[in-house]
Amino acid sequence: MAELTNAIRLLKDAGAFIDAYEITNDFTDAAELAAKMGLDPDRVFKTLVTVGKSGTHHVFMVPSRAKLDLKKAAAACGEKFVEMIPQKDLLKTTGYVHGGCSPVAMKKQFETFIDETCVLFENICFSAGRVGELADVKTGVFIDKFGVTVADIT
Repeated sequence: MAELTNAIRLLKDAGAFIDAYEITNDFTDAAELAAKMGLDPDRVFKTLVTVGKSGTHHVFMVPSRAKLDLKKAAAACGEKFVEMIPQKDLLKTTGYVHGGCSPVAMKKQFETFIDETCVLFENICFSAGRVGELADVKTGVFIDKFGVTVADIT
């Protein structure tokens, strides 16, 4: 692991951080990244940013091979509907680029939801705030310290 990201600093301060994994090889998505790192793809979560009918942004974390169910996501956050934000808006909205978006240390902390399958794992992985770098965290501590809501969103 090279230089610490802001996400890793916050995770360490919260007592949730276990380790970080980094890969420089090419990969196309979170599931492929998990496979190349030899990690269970069901315990590697991708971070998706949406905007609701109200104009409010919401963050959803789903297993690397899963798809976010937009109807379930809208119900979880109390919106009439949600849609993915355009990729071109990701950096200005979160401070992160596509493929390196962490649910921690965004420009503004948005309400965050994680798929209920996370409770099957003592620890989970997600982007550490840099493309190709994953943070391995204690699931329960992450959920508690960062106010993440567990929901059926896939």
